[in-house]
Amino acid sequence: MSFFQRLFGRGQDAPRTEEEAEQEQQKINQATEKARRGFFSQITGLFAANDPITDELWDDLEGLLIQADVGVETSMYLVNRTKDRVNRNGVKRAGEVREMLKAEMIRVLQDQAGRKPLQAHPYILLVVGVNGVGKTTIIAKLAHRLKHQFGKNVLLAAGDTFRAAATEQLEAWAERVGVPIIVRGQGADPGAVAYDAVEAALEQNVDVLIIDTAGRLHAKTNLMKELEKIRNIIRRRIPDAPHEVLLVIDATTGQNGVLQAKAFLQSVEVTDVAITKMDGTAKGGIAFAIAQDIERPIRYIGTGEKMTDLALFDTQQYVNSLFGE
Repeated sequence: MSFFQRLFGRGQDAPRTEEEAEQEQQKINQATEKARRGFFSQITGLFAANDPITDELWDDLEGLLIQADVGVETSMYLVNRTKDRVNRNGVKRAGEVREMLKAEMIRVLQDQAGRKPLQAHPYILLVVGVNGVGKTTIIAKLAHRLKHQFGKNVLLAAGDTFRAAATEQLEAWAERVGVPIIVRGQGADPGAVAYDAVEAALEQNVDVLIIDTAGRLHAKTNLMKELEKIRNIIRRRIPDAPHEVLLVIDATTGQNGVLQAKAFLQSVEVTDVAITKMDGTAKGGIAFAIAQDIERPIRYIGTGEKMTDLALFDTQQYVNSLFGE
């Protein structure tokens, strides 16, 4: 069940409607189109013929997974797990391997899918990630969805006060979405922005407060200290907040994006991941590397340029989409 359904009024076990599931599948298909036609079409091709399973098949599979941004260790892990499954089931033909590979891919993703967000009011969502990954766009898409699909009162906070034009960009998005925003301008103290935003959220009966943060200061240590400071300021007023710390990763940066993300894990209590620009890469395997290396659940995927181009991540739908199913 999606984050929004858990958070806004449906029971813990309420399934998505067929229409909602179909809409999300369409968005995921849109996001993975290049990957489906790229390396994953080659992976699918390995199992097209019902030939005997050979060592060459496993070597080719591992090579293609690595090229698809799955990562070396995760690729080896998937191949070895699939081999074990094949041996246990006495499978002899390549045509039967694909479903076993898919099952292992789904399992890797589902290993990180068990966390359930807290229900809180206001719900405080802190967005982190390096500059250029699409934090501002993800914030706008989340705000749009919450306001227009669920009718929630959303407040934004422009906490990235170090990057030129960051505040202005978020202000422009807030105006387009039709939600209020707390700003102090470039060079202001991000902690002061966070404090003002939390106070406003409490005073104005806001349902969700989304706080943007800087992606880079003049040193990584300073960035992490600043994020920790923001978190502590929020907790002075709401002890169990932020309720979600969303790490944004650019799919087109591949393994470099995974390495960058690991730096945030050292200092920030990341709870979830959003993958942006998935529609811009022919690889698509980064989701598996994230699940295995970062060990956080993927919640959202950016699927395009429009305000509505945001998909809620579903492991089964995602893997099926990569294989054209």
